[in-house]
Amino acid sequence: MQKMMKIKLLRSPAGRIPKHCATIKGLGLTKTNSERTIVDNPQTRGMVKEIGYLVSVIEDGISGSKQAKG
Repeated sequence: MQKMMKIKLLRSPAGRIPKHCATIKGLGLTKTNSERTIVDNPQTRGMVKEIGYLVSVIEDGISGSKQAKG
């Protein structure tokens, strides 16, 4: 099983750097307070770190199936 993490978009991406807006969209977050369970790997960790001022990691190291839930 793959490790998963749950992230939540806390702040609006309006008026932010376009690259950060694209990262938010790439993680599957659409609206403020939306949550998403994603695969915990170095690539997604880097994406979350880049927009760390907009998101929060709710749960870390969740055991999950091979596909991310959305």
